[in-house]
Amino acid sequence: MKSVIEFLKSRENNKKISVVTCYDYWSAKIISQTDIDAVLVGDSASMVMHGFDTTTSANLNMISSHVLAVSRGLKDKLLIADLPFLAHRKGLKELMDGIDTLIKAGAQAIKIEGSGDNTDLIRHVVNSGVPVMGHIGLTPQSIHKFGGFKVQGKDHKGANGLLDAALELEQAGCFGIVLELVPSSVGKEITEKLKIPTIGIGAGKYTSGQVLVLQDLLGVNREFNPKFLRKYLNGFELIRDALNRYDKDVKNIEFPSEEESY
Repeated sequence: MKSVIEFLKSRENNKKISVVTCYDYWSAKIISQTDIDAVLVGDSASMVMHGFDTTTSANLNMISSHVLAVSRGLKDKLLIADLPFLAHRKGLKELMDGIDTLIKAGAQAIKIEGSGDNTDLIRHVVNSGVPVMGHIGLTPQSIHKFGGFKVQGKDHKGANGLLDAALELEQAGCFGIVLELVPSSVGKEITEKLKIPTIGIGAGKYTSGQVLVLQDLLGVNREFNPKFLRKYLNGFELIRDALNRYDKDVKNIEFPSEEESY
């Protein structure tokens, strides 16, 4: 999948969409050789790559540096970049300057969290020629307002609010919407009401596609085990064991061998 147009056509053709996060050159090269449809350089980089507790520590310099690295290694995949915390709430000029930086770094589309007051800003960005992906439900940049990583839209009022937000974002011109930590039934209803794709993370199987953090699906963090996550590899043990084998070979003078020496 090379473009937003193909992303939209996947919804029209009822084809599920796979998205993963990516933050660096070497993993972007690997992803380029897979069937994954699209890549998100998420503000989750602040947690996964930099060790912060939340995504609010991400800033424009952090995200743009990761976009630059990923764009150098990624081929024939749609590259979406997160607009970091408050970058869209500091004035229109700052918003557009930030988006300009991310697009010039290699992003093909921008993800902006939230709806409501953000809708007019998103409409302006879209009308400026920049594809925008929305993000509702649990929006990690608002984690302090939510009081933690909690499922959203569990009651009738909350579910209706999410549906209204999704419809607003569609009308503002978003080409897709991330639904995070919402009941499966809510994800299903929103997906059925929209014409644009929905990408779920903890939103059930009825969304148009799914997104996971690369390190999470590879099982690199043993302590992170939310209900929505399926680990496709025991990455922590595989990497640890490889490093320990290397350490053993060095100390036993088994590496390098004669064949590995000049």
